[in-house]
Amino acid sequence: MPDVKMPQLGESVTEGTIGKWLKNVGDKVSKYEPLVEVMTDKVNAEVPSDFEGTLTEILVQEGETVKVGTVLCRIAEAGEQSDAQSANAAAPSAHPTEPQTPSAPRPASARSRFSPAVLRLAEEHNIDLSTISGTGEGGRITRKDVLAAIEAGKHGTSEPAEGTPASVSASASAQNDRAAAPAASRGEAAPPSVHTEAGQSSEDVEVLEPSPIRKTIARRMVESKHNAPHAWTMVEADVSELVAFRQRVKADFKRKEGVDLTYLPFFIKAVVEALKQYPMLNASWVDDKIHVHKRINISIAVATDDALVVPVIHNADRLSIAGLAHAVNELAAKARSGRLSLQDVQGGTFTVNNTGAFGSILSQPIINAPQAAILSVESIVKRAVVVNDAIAVRSMVNLCLSLDHRLLDGWVAGQFLKAVKERLQSFGNDTVLF
Repeated sequence: MPDVKMPQLGESVTEGTIGKWLKNVGDKVSKYEPLVEVMTDKVNAEVPSDFEGTLTEILVQEGETVKVGTVLCRIAEAGEQSDAQSANAAAPSAHPTEPQTPSAPRPASARSRFSPAVLRLAEEHNIDLSTISGTGEGGRITRKDVLAAIEAGKHGTSEPAEGTPASVSASASAQNDRAAAPAASRGEAAPPSVHTEAGQSSEDVEVLEPSPIRKTIARRMVESKHNAPHAWTMVEADVSELVAFRQRVKADFKRKEGVDLTYLPFFIKAVVEALKQYPMLNASWVDDKIHVHKRINISIAVATDDALVVPVIHNADRLSIAGLAHAVNELAAKARSGRLSLQDVQGGTFTVNNTGAFGSILSQPIINAPQAAILSVESIVKRAVVVNDAIAVRSMVNLCLSLDHRLLDGWVAGQFLKAVKERLQSFGNDTVLF
């Protein structure tokens, strides 16, 4: 009986979390048909079946995290009858008089494949997902569909699933009420409410179960901080000329190219030029050895509904500013719609994090292991600064660098930031976009 194992979903990925089983035990499975959704800190992927047959056993449940190579399920190939199936087939004859409870009709496959974000949102607002029409591919219900149902007041009547935070809270409340009722009838004081933390009752705290991808991110961040000795440094750059240049050309660029010209492509361009000067920043610490990468593949952080993903712009040093703008726009769109492929998240050698997009002016990012460093680009703000012994209002930006002190020292990190700063300050009316 063939086994379906956890695949290697990326060159540095060693484990994955089961997000959603797309098939149930007893279901017929076609070759290459998706069986299960698997989540890692890099990408979500559907694991297909390499065989045609019947799903006979599920060995790893939803929400569990297992190593690459772990057997996830077993399939009886076409024409093969498993012992479990034989036992199930014989079961009705053993109890011929036992009444059978009619089971509810199973929803279509596409409608039953809910993402963790959709399930969590439905539980929080007590929404019956069977009442919602999905607008996703194949009728799949998306997070936007649930939000639209909330806005329209189309709330279902089903209770939260057993074991969810809402049901646990409701159960605890009901037990307290039942305990308080007899005491009140006897004139006694009601028992105190259950306390979850010092000085806080269960009514003051909402306990949430982290999503599998959030657990994976948490684990990877702890590993990075634990394994890589982080150091941090920062410089500020005067990007007044860049701001004026972008303001002048952005409307025409959007009309011709169909995408917005943000500041991020300019920052990435400055970074890749500086990485050419200081290649030790484009390196990784792997098995107590330093791997200096010949290709410059820039990872960019993109926020989604569920978490933060880090797709990669491959060979970023070969792209113009316009090319980088298209690459950033395409990867961000794929990330937010859940369409990132393995190729889109593999091979990153240096990370640029655009924290300035949400107004941050100072940050200390965690390194995207095993990379050597990560640069956070903060918000561009106007400040009074001294220019040629006079006070002037200039557009300033902070560039914050976290580095792995095992392979980088302060001198090379400082020189790298200086090169990025000089490149940014050189952007202006003579800058070539294409």
